[in-house]
Amino acid sequence: MSRSTSPHWKAHPNIRRGRSVVHSLHAHSVFTPKYWRKVFTDEILRRCEDIMIEVCDSFGAMLVEFNGELEHVHLLVHYPPEVELSTLVNSPKGVSARLLRKEFPVHIRPYLWGGHFWSPSYFAASCGGAPLSITKEYIENQKQPD
Repeated sequence: MSRSTSPHWKAHPNIRRGRSVVHSLHAHSVFTPKYWRKVFTDEILRRCEDIMIEVCDSFGAMLVEFNGELEHVHLLVHYPPEVELSTLVNSPKGVSARLLRKEFPVHIRPYLWGGHFWSPSYFAASCGGAPLSITKEYIENQKQPD
């Protein structure tokens, strides 16, 4: 019996399968320009989203949601377990900084500090699935061997 017909395996869009892993990893990240400069316009945010989609695709992740304001952007990324969180953050930041500086030089140059676009810090949180309290309770209630 194949996995797709097994009573134990139900296909779900947020659960991905690999050769030896079934996973559902999501991260919410927030990036800010250096010194919280108010650099983003609608056009720059749209281009930033396109760049983030391409970068995520390049390492097997999927940008599920993207949005931003004048001085920060939010990303929700569904990623495979072999991708480290630092890669999930640093790769999109590096590529987008380079391309946005190149494509919008007149607008962005006055906001740069020493040539740096993004702040080196970021926010990242795992998310998705049941709340931690429910997961903790589920694990506590598992039967232990007699």
